[in-house]
Amino acid sequence: MRKLTYYVACSLDGYIAHQDGSHDGFSQDSEYLAEIVATFPETIPAHLHDVMGVKGENQWFDTVLMGRRTYEVGLKVGVTNPYPHLKQYLFSRSMRESPDAAVELISEDAIARVKKLKQESGQGIWLCGGADLAAALFAEQLIDQLILKINPFLMGAGIPLFAGTIAQTALKLTDSKIYSNGVVVVHYQINP
Repeated sequence: MRKLTYYVACSLDGYIAHQDGSHDGFSQDSEYLAEIVATFPETIPAHLHDVMGVKGENQWFDTVLMGRRTYEVGLKVGVTNPYPHLKQYLFSRSMRESPDAAVELISEDAIARVKKLKQESGQGIWLCGGADLAAALFAEQLIDQLILKINPFLMGAGIPLFAGTIAQTALKLTDSKIYSNGVVVVHYQINP
């Protein structure tokens, strides 16, 4: 079975974006970003590949899951196909059609669709954002690991890592790295 990884940047107080979806405050340090690009090249949107020097093959994932608000960050600047090098799934109950033929819109039965994706062959599945989607998948024990890029600032309010309340859950630390800019990247396996 394929692993589903919630790989996302967050503030120290657990927010993945400001309420308006913006990401002010997250590290733009060149040393840190160069290592993220080298380690997770497939997680960089295609329109930034040249600017950020992305040249590598997919190393972790071949599929990406996005909530509507996460997807709309790129859509606001005209990016309708952010990850053409991945199979892209957009989860939204309010959108009627996908803005791009390469991005499959899932508007009903998200849990069943993700269960099916996990059964397919291939590399891992990346949940790149969507607090509501993350909470729903977590409740069904479909998220296998968390990789958090914890940035050294307090946002105070915004979009949380998980929307609503989730069950207390034991996590197993499998890797970590502290960068000179204060970002801490932690890998946790979720123990059901």
